[in-house]
Amino acid sequence: MSMDIDAPVALPSRPSIPQDSATILCCNCGAPIDGTSAAGALCYDCVKLTVDISEGIQREATLHICRDCERWLQPPAHWITASPESRELLALCLRKLRGLSKVRIIDASFIWTEPHSRRIKVKITIQQEAFQGTILQQTFEVEYVVAYHQCPDCAKSFTANTWRAVVQVRQKVPHKRTFLYLEQLILKHSAHKETINIKEVKDGLDFFYAQRNHAEKFVDFLTSVAPVRSKKSQELISMDIHTSTKSYKFSFSVELVPICKDDLVALPIKLAKQIGNISPLTICHRVGTSVNLLDPNTLQTADVSTPIYWRSPFTSLADVQELVEFVVMDIEPIGPQKGRFLLAEATVARSSDLGSNDVTYFTRTHLGAVLHPGDSVMGYHLTGTNFNNPNFEALEQSNAHSSSIPDVVLVKKFYARKKKNKSRNWRLKRMNKDEGEMLPKKQDQERMERDFEMFLRDVEEDTELRSTLALYKAQQEKKKEKDRMEGLETASVAETEQTEDGEEVPKIDMEELLDDFNELDVHDEERALHL
Repeated sequence: MSMDIDAPVALPSRPSIPQDSATILCCNCGAPIDGTSAAGALCYDCVKLTVDISEGIQREATLHICRDCERWLQPPAHWITASPESRELLALCLRKLRGLSKVRIIDASFIWTEPHSRRIKVKITIQQEAFQGTILQQTFEVEYVVAYHQCPDCAKSFTANTWRAVVQVRQKVPHKRTFLYLEQLILKHSAHKETINIKEVKDGLDFFYAQRNHAEKFVDFLTSVAPVRSKKSQELISMDIHTSTKSYKFSFSVELVPICKDDLVALPIKLAKQIGNISPLTICHRVGTSVNLLDPNTLQTADVSTPIYWRSPFTSLADVQELVEFVVMDIEPIGPQKGRFLLAEATVARSSDLGSNDVTYFTRTHLGAVLHPGDSVMGYHLTGTNFNNPNFEALEQSNAHSSSIPDVVLVKKFYARKKKNKSRNWRLKRMNKDEGEMLPKKQDQERMERDFEMFLRDVEEDTELRSTLALYKAQQEKKKEKDRMEGLETASVAETEQTEDGEEVPKIDMEELLDDFNELDVHDEERALHL
């Protein structure tokens, strides 16, 4: 009789536990764990459920922001600038929490909230050793409430006579054209953003600051864009005899060179030889960091730097208010061209003498590229004019230069506009200035408007001057663009303006103008989104 013997069956082997480790059960859930490395007889899952490493860390806090300057308060009394969801704001939020220094921060990020909710949420991931050999990692959220609190600087700005430093900018000239140009440079570079007040005074402007270093920064800016000299003074306000703490008010006096664009200048003969042996009778054709002079008889140029000028200062022989209108009878180019200047010989007559006498003047000019017979030109009439200027008197008495004094010095071409141009397709920004307790008189107001209109015409006619300024589109031009987008075509008065003689007035192309984004309305924003 035979027997069937079953084949051996392989049974699944149980995981072998090293003999040198002691296995115990978790006291909470009963899972087997290594007793040599277990902390408190708990498995890892039970440790995460029962141990809270974020205990003692705030889950709610308050942040203070100044609604005027939009700076955040960093305790105890420091105010910092931080944009929304920036690294600076995240660092401020983490410093605000108590107990966070006892753990290790792994990650921190912002959680999106509604901008108008005045809430900021931050997601934080931390690590800490719960027991010996056991490191836990946990993530939690912290909510911050944004509260408004006015900073001391803004509080001072709304209170009178709380400035700490003042910059007094002065120029002793009878017009405001240089200050109008300086105002545009300040606006273009935002050099006035730290001022707490701007006050208009006689012969200049006063800029008030809450801190001394802001005033020094503004003085450095003026030195970099204009030929100026500055002086500093300080006044003791108060002193603490116990701590020897003193409080001062600082004043910076900044004086601009009293030479302006298109002024007629009679240089000292010694100085004219030092700066390139130029003719002493010149025209100031540009004022930058130095005074740029031009000899209209030879097209020779020279620069008078700020230190050289203040070493031996001089005034202008005549300014733009003394310009006389002439009519070009004949003109012939004779010399080489240097940039936009072309040497020419011209025969001119005063426009007031036409029809009464036949007096004409022969002179050399640098405007050969723009003048034609019949054009009007502005110039200085030297014949029969008495100048109370020692440099010009020395020039007349000099044997070398007395014979070279011309009868007429032509300065710039004149465009006889029909009336004050109110339909320009561009505009300039202006600073908000405090006129003081007394408003300007009627004649002063008319003089200021006349100076501003003259400055606007200089911007239209001078390409070099226009390249240094920030020009913006006018409101009517924005409306025309909107009408063109909607299919409506309108004629531009500014683009078709002509002189009385039919000659086109210099205009500014739309490509040179900037959009003023501060004045975008809701419809503009919606149209930009659709585009």
